[in-house]
Amino acid sequence: MTAEIISIGDELLIGQVVNTNAAWMSRQLNLADVQVRHMSAVGDNAEDIRQSLDLALSRTEVVLLTGGLGPTHDDITKKVVAGYFDSAELVMDEKVLAHIRALFQRRNLRMTPVNEAQALVPKKATVLWNDYGTAPGLLFERNGRYCVVLPGVPAEMQHLMNERVLPFVKSKNKNATIRHRTIRTFGVAESHLFEKLSPIAELEKFGKIAFLPHYAAVDVRISVYSDDARDAEARIRAAEEYILARAGEHVFGFENDTIEAAIGRLLIEKKATLAVAESCTGGLVAHRLTNISGSSQYFDRGIVTYSNAAKVQMLDVPEEILQQHGAVSEECAKAMADGIRRVSGTTYGIATTGIAGPTGGSEEKPVGLVWVGVATPDRVFAQKALFAKDRLVNKERFSQMALNLLYRELK
Repeated sequence: MTAEIISIGDELLIGQVVNTNAAWMSRQLNLADVQVRHMSAVGDNAEDIRQSLDLALSRTEVVLLTGGLGPTHDDITKKVVAGYFDSAELVMDEKVLAHIRALFQRRNLRMTPVNEAQALVPKKATVLWNDYGTAPGLLFERNGRYCVVLPGVPAEMQHLMNERVLPFVKSKNKNATIRHRTIRTFGVAESHLFEKLSPIAELEKFGKIAFLPHYAAVDVRISVYSDDARDAEARIRAAEEYILARAGEHVFGFENDTIEAAIGRLLIEKKATLAVAESCTGGLVAHRLTNISGSSQYFDRGIVTYSNAAKVQMLDVPEEILQQHGAVSEECAKAMADGIRRVSGTTYGIATTGIAGPTGGSEEKPVGLVWVGVATPDRVFAQKALFAKDRLVNKERFSQMALNLLYRELK
């Protein structure tokens, strides 16, 4: 079964509201082995809604619309869709009306005539009972294709999807299997990863492959569509083995795993501890590491030594290093990492020092320059990189580089 999601509301088109509903619905439909082929957003305009619905029903088997079921004049979805399915006459659903009255009474609110109108439903529609709100969902059918209309309020939409819509589509979609597998990499550019996995045509014999780059890393997603669950699982495993054989040294996890969680597992495995000294990242590395439940088993402390004086006082960075090489240097990064390891008595220490920007750079040390230091029981080393001029993006990339270096050293 294929599906299309149409989100309705001017607020989506002007950027006032982020369309989280469509993303959530798409995830749930994929889990129900329904392939979402298209997503769109249209405003509160009757002709635009009709045209979008017409196109969607011509190319997919089930169309889901969200939004525009409220009680006010700009909520036109029910009326437009009812007219599209030749069911413009609305009839009062006494059960829905009683439910709306009970909701208002429970909330100690006065019910208005426009709220009563929400109990008017198209004759040709199947009512999808909404326990959480005043607007019921609606289900239409024409020539073996289905249209589901849902409220835009996220809690109500999710309730109706889970309790009414997903069981229905599963009953119509018994012989389909969709499997996705996301492989998470670190320390490798998208183009280099592509090269390692080429020829991609060989990999795509197993399933569809997508490269998903972001600030932190590059993910590789495998998607398999099959009529047989065992076949889908076998193809996913084969594709995963292919990727690990060619780029396994860059893989730290799968699905929603994070590199900070992977670092935590390795530190626990090694019975090791860690401390962090940060300058340009302002505590972001420590923040990410302590986002992991159980990090108290291995994370000792994080110190933000932003000024040169703080580096000297708290990390014992020699003043000669700062005078001769500056704070953003290999020598300073190594001294910071070694200093935080000695001060805290931990197994490992890492440090960041750089120029996040957009000001503060020079020809010798431009904006985006970062040095990351790592101190271990056996050695102290530092590595540099040069990123862009966006301060917040640089902080993200600086922190990721620090975690990448630590993870590689732990491995």
